[in-house]
Amino acid sequence: MMFPKDFLFGVSMSGFQFEMGNPQDAEEVDLNTDWYVWVRDIGNIVNGVVSGDLPENGSWYWKQYGKVHQLAADFGMDVIRIGTEWSRIFPVSTQSVEYGSPDMLEKLDKLANQKAVSHYRKIMEDIKAKGLKLFVNLYHFTLPIWLHDPIAVHKGEKTDKIGWISDATPIEFAKYAEYMAWKFADIVDMWASMNEPHVVSQLGYFAINAGFPPSYFNPSWYIKSLENEAKAHNLSYDAIKKYTNNPVGVIYSFTWYDTVNKDDKESFENAMDLTNWRFIDMVKDKTDYIGVNYYTRAVIDRLPTTIDFGEFKMNWYTLRGYGYSCEEGGFSLSGRPASEFGWEIYPEGLYNILIHVYNRYKKDIYVTENGIADSKDKYRSLFIISHLYAIEKALNEGIPIKGYLHWSIIDNFEWAKGYSKRFGLAYTDLSTKKYIPRPSMYIFREIIKDKSIDKFKGYDPYNLMKF
Repeated sequence: MMFPKDFLFGVSMSGFQFEMGNPQDAEEVDLNTDWYVWVRDIGNIVNGVVSGDLPENGSWYWKQYGKVHQLAADFGMDVIRIGTEWSRIFPVSTQSVEYGSPDMLEKLDKLANQKAVSHYRKIMEDIKAKGLKLFVNLYHFTLPIWLHDPIAVHKGEKTDKIGWISDATPIEFAKYAEYMAWKFADIVDMWASMNEPHVVSQLGYFAINAGFPPSYFNPSWYIKSLENEAKAHNLSYDAIKKYTNNPVGVIYSFTWYDTVNKDDKESFENAMDLTNWRFIDMVKDKTDYIGVNYYTRAVIDRLPTTIDFGEFKMNWYTLRGYGYSCEEGGFSLSGRPASEFGWEIYPEGLYNILIHVYNRYKKDIYVTENGIADSKDKYRSLFIISHLYAIEKALNEGIPIKGYLHWSIIDNFEWAKGYSKRFGLAYTDLSTKKYIPRPSMYIFREIIKDKSIDKFKGYDPYNLMKF
């Protein structure tokens, strides 16, 4: 089968994970995010909450963006998704500016870091000059420190900088979004308000062993932050649409759930509702497309009794040995290979998610992230082929999937894990800042050129495409 002529192939990136690379450059190093503070905290490093790796030693996209864009163009890609850093645009608080006032944008313009605004313009212009579509995402986990003090929240100290728990944060985000649309609507082809809001909420306030700020267990804050992120998206959608008719959407990390007992519909529905549908239901009327990020599944079983957390209930738990809970670089209990993150390769989960997302929301879909931590490039080609097979299967059933953006083109700073997890199609030498294509990148180029995976379907040593 051929992918549709207008199907977009490309890559996704973020700001914080890719931009920095020279710790001596004061303009380049962004000190003003909660994540920058979080990963440098001595207590977090000593306690193993974070790796000790620092983002300013990273892949250096801020200065070498032209090389990255050229790499994408040389390998036949159609689109690049980048992230802009709220804290770079507004390193100081915007709370003094009245939202919706006639002079709001002019006042915001005076507060903005114009060097950062100008530099993002250069990055965007270079993407377009390389013949690539420009997809801009405005928020990818990092909050300005004037909105969130993760160390104070983590320690339970009194602070008004409580991030997404504050009802003021959606308003500040809407100001930022409108300012960005005002500045860049002339050049951006596609917009996303935010990436994986549920991850921020769940790992920040509920599953707090993942090393995400503020790692403060509070189930009601888990839901409160999710609701405020939804408000922020809805406000930003309206704000951006004042300046463009181009698509505006949201990017979400979806997990497929398999139940031990195949007839256990209650556990399945409870898990899907909490982690997949709860947020999207709140924004479904303010999105032109849904960005699907997919990495693996979870296998769940029924709890003896339902746990009531107040804002939500859980009647299930996750089994180890499957999905996100495998031995790093080993195999799942189903005999499937797992990444160096311990994430099982499970492409049929993507197929299932695509079917369910479309049937529930009837929106165009982009697969906006899909990738594998694989420093030796052992499984990446198979990962790409098998997940594109899942997309092909869904396309054949009439699901309107418009593109596939791999995570990612070069290696990145993987949050609390630092540089230990390598997701790049191209290897990044962090000492020389050189980008060296891995073999899987050449396979991806062949797929893009052919608009087809047919020539690679015979390569399926683990029977990943037998569904």
